[in-house]
Amino acid sequence: MRFDVITLFPEMVQHAAQVGVTGKAIDNGIVTLNVWNPRDYTHDRHKTVDDRPFGGGQGMVMKYQPLHDVVCAAKQNDSANCKVVYLSPQGKPLTQSLLSEASQLSQLILVAGRYEGIDERFIQRDCDEEWSLGDYVISGGELAALIVIDGITRLLPNVLGNAQSAQEDSHSDGLLDYPQFTRPELIDDMAVPDVLLSGNHAAIERWRLKQALGRTWQKRPDLLKEKTLSAEQERLLAQFKVEVD
Repeated sequence: MRFDVITLFPEMVQHAAQVGVTGKAIDNGIVTLNVWNPRDYTHDRHKTVDDRPFGGGQGMVMKYQPLHDVVCAAKQNDSANCKVVYLSPQGKPLTQSLLSEASQLSQLILVAGRYEGIDERFIQRDCDEEWSLGDYVISGGELAALIVIDGITRLLPNVLGNAQSAQEDSHSDGLLDYPQFTRPELIDDMAVPDVLLSGNHAAIERWRLKQALGRTWQKRPDLLKEKTLSAEQERLLAQFKVEVD
C-alpha cells in the first residue's frame, strides 16, 4: 500500500514513520511512504502557501493552488483505488472500521492542514473525505496522519508477527480488549487468574470474551449499545456483572 502525506513539515512525518511497526513495514516493502511539501508547488519566489482569510478574522488560511497541484502530483496514474483525505476536526471520527476499510485501498493521500485551516474549495474539489481524531484541536494534521498510517499498516498482511494480533485488538470486533498478564505469576498479593494457567483453551477463550464484554460495559457502554450480543455473550456479560457486584 502507498501512503502520501501532504505537509508543511515533511521531516516531522518522515522521522516518526521510521520506527516501530510502520518503519518495519517500510523496510520490508509492504508499504511505501511519500511526503510532499506544498511549498514546492508554489509559483512565487517567497513560496507562499497561505494568505489572510476573506471577510477578516484571526490567523491565515492555506491557499488552494499549491494544495491542488501537490495532490495532482501525488496521485498515481491508476487512481481508481485511491482516496484523498483531509485531516480535520470537522471530519468523521476515526474508528477501527474506518481504518479497516481504508486498508483495502492501494493509495491513501493524507492532507495535513495548518494555521486556521485550508481554502474550502480545495476540500470540496480535491478531497474525498475528512477524518478527525476526536473532538479537540491540535496544531496540525501531521500527528493525525501518523496515527492513521500506523493504524492501517498494522492491518496489512505480513506486517505483524502474529496476524491474529490485529484481529484481537480493542475495537476490532466492537469490544475493548481483555486484560493481559505475563510473568511473574504473583506480584505482592495480585495473582494471575487461575484460568489463564489452566491450559484449558476453551475456558480461557470464554474468560477472555467475558472480560472483554465486561470491560466494555464498564468503560465504554456506548459501544455495547451499537452491538447486538449473542445469547452466549449476554450470558457471559450477566456473569461478569454478578462477579463485580
